[in-house]
Amino acid sequence: MFVTATLLLFETAFCTQHPILDLIQTFQRGTLPIMDALNRSLFMLINATPTSPAWLLQLATFIAKDVIGIVPLLIVALWLWGPREQVESQRVLVLKTGMALLYALAISWCVGQLLPHPRPFAIGLGHQFLPHAPDDSYPSDHGTTIFTFALAFIFWHRVWSGIILMVVGGAIAWSRIYLGVHWPMDMLGGLLVGMLGCLASHLAWQIYGHRLLDKLNPLYRALFAVPIRKGWTQS
Repeated sequence: MFVTATLLLFETAFCTQHPILDLIQTFQRGTLPIMDALNRSLFMLINATPTSPAWLLQLATFIAKDVIGIVPLLIVALWLWGPREQVESQRVLVLKTGMALLYALAISWCVGQLLPHPRPFAIGLGHQFLPHAPDDSYPSDHGTTIFTFALAFIFWHRVWSGIILMVVGGAIAWSRIYLGVHWPMDMLGGLLVGMLGCLASHLAWQIYGHRLLDKLNPLYRALFAVPIRKGWTQS
């Protein structure tokens, strides 16, 4: 859909042959079918079947539905607790990560509108083991969220912490493909959108990041005055 729209724009603009138009047409004829075939083959390779072990289906369901909860839990913990000398840097990390998530999810929504793609079960491919609405699948919101979070930790925290989160992201990606609600390319799309979200957050931080932090800190101290006074959270 997106490639076709691009072709129409170039045809309207140039009305004749153009090197870029030729390149897009070649990509549409050659590369896209190969990518689609690879996507389907990988899905069928990973997707569970009715003979898959029940314990593995249960594990995949837990990972697919619940492990993503690590994102809000870590964000809250990093803002509220930690060594006094590290609290400010942790809150910078929280804000940068939160901004990256907002940008990434906004980009993900736009991409989903431009490139709608049905889920595997919506076209009768493979086996579905996780209830899900038959909405568009590309890019994966779960993949976008966890990979943005992991990349943010790699860029702005410690590489080892980001790698651990990348492994968690890989598990979530596997589980949602295994249960039949996503394509492999949906997860790759989430990773790429996460990179764009982190880039947008980094650029935006240079413009308004510190001002945002300066406004949020007094608000936090006012709302959490009692826990702060009792020493339950950092000031």
